[in-house]
Amino acid sequence: MNIFVYSDESGVFDKIHNDIFVFAGLIIIGTDEKEKWSRLYAKAEKDIRYSKKVGKNYELKATQITNNEKGKLFRSLNKCYKFAVIVNQKRVLNEIFENKKSKQRYLDYVYKIAVKRAFEDLLEKSVIKCTDVKRIFFYVDEHTTATNGRYELNEALEQEFRYGTYNNEYSVYYPPIFNYLEEVKLEYCNSESKLLVRAADIVANKVYYLARTNESKLSELNNINIIRQP
Repeated sequence: MNIFVYSDESGVFDKIHNDIFVFAGLIIIGTDEKEKWSRLYAKAEKDIRYSKKVGKNYELKATQITNNEKGKLFRSLNKCYKFAVIVNQKRVLNEIFENKKSKQRYLDYVYKIAVKRAFEDLLEKSVIKCTDVKRIFFYVDEHTTATNGRYELNEALEQEFRYGTYNNEYSVYYPPIFNYLEEVKLEYCNSESKLLVRAADIVANKVYYLARTNESKLSELNNINIIRQP
């Protein structure tokens, strides 16, 4: 079995000017499900393009459409399994913001933990079995991450899900949650050309908006595992 994770971010990781930062996206189990959700989301986008009278070249990112249109796209994903992590930047240590490398390492950790908690939720609900998952493919929206930063995230995800992690401070080994995982692959994508990364953008935008304006409504969202950091 393959798992496909599509993700995007919302907000700016800068605690002086921003309170909230969000990673969010979709977790799709199996190639058939990936094809199904691609068709469904493409249909939802097509309907909105038709009503807006815009062509295929018009990217339906959250920043370019109305709240009503964002709502329609988000509702089209109601039955798709989703995940999110909300970072309260005011609680993040000041030292983390001192340089780009420490910021990126923290964000990589937050992202990795958000996905892991979502996987654990799926395992607990028996949606997936730890022995069935053979490959995990991560598709992340392109941003300003340097090449070495991209390599480090790929390495962190592979370590977490394929080999397990070791805590030096407490001399504790945490085994991987999937017993027979053969491959972890990370790809940075341009959302303009990756349909389900655009869907992840809509999910991230929705969680970000509610986290800032009406947090109690987060519990009403369907099929989404939300954690908070720190």
